[in-house]
Amino acid sequence: MVDVNSLKANESSSEVDRIKEELSNVAPTTKKRALEKFGLAALGSIPWVGGFISAAASMKTEESTLKTDSLQTRWLEEHELKMNMLGETLADISASFESLGDAVNERIQSEEYLDLVRKSFRAWDAADTDEKRKYVANLISNASGSKLCSDDVVRLFIDWLAGYHESHFAVIREIYKAPGVTRYDIWSVINKEIPREDSAEADLYKLLIRDLSTGGVIRQARDTTGEGQFLKRRTAPRKVGTRTTESAFENSKPYVLTELGKQFVHYTMNDVVTRIA
Repeated sequence: MVDVNSLKANESSSEVDRIKEELSNVAPTTKKRALEKFGLAALGSIPWVGGFISAAASMKTEESTLKTDSLQTRWLEEHELKMNMLGETLADISASFESLGDAVNERIQSEEYLDLVRKSFRAWDAADTDEKRKYVANLISNASGSKLCSDDVVRLFIDWLAGYHESHFAVIREIYKAPGVTRYDIWSVINKEIPREDSAEADLYKLLIRDLSTGGVIRQARDTTGEGQFLKRRTAPRKVGTRTTESAFENSKPYVLTELGKQFVHYTMNDVVTRIA
């Protein structure tokens, strides 16, 4: 594995040169060009990387005239931490290329894949949590070797990662682990206590289910024909005397992932897939 500390700037090389060198060292010589293209595509997609390198170089030549508590110094310190995370992510993805062998060399040099890398790392940079950054890294690693879906679908998955919150991912995980669960089952696992129907928590939960349903990630379970066509539901008899609307935590309608939703989990949530398998 790459020594993350070696990614920090020193007197003889820039941050980009150091990352390129480390990426090349984790793989055979035949992968050096492919890894260089991958690394440059990732770094070039993140706007602040160039500014960080320029500011770091400036600090070296002007450090005697700068105060240690200057705004530039604090900016550099904050982005140095993120630069280290970026280097670690790039190293982990490169190690996954190594495990796939030479078969991925052509793929990770293709412009189609590099476009996915650029889009993915823009989403990585905008992510608020380590969890989402991990999912982005899983996606770009798996997209290098998996033929489960097309690059157009991978782009959709990147949009899902950018647009959905960790609460959405929690719902997706529970449905993947137990297909056919109800909204009540999902909430009980994630939050334990059932809140009032007129609470903010209930409103948020309905929003999560609606987002994932309209987005094509989850749906209510339905019977199909042998050819995969959905059968029409039988109209349930109307309940007499009820004055309330359907609960946000309804407990009779089972939910499953769509086929796209299943592919999304396989591309992004390696730990969940491995645990279930």
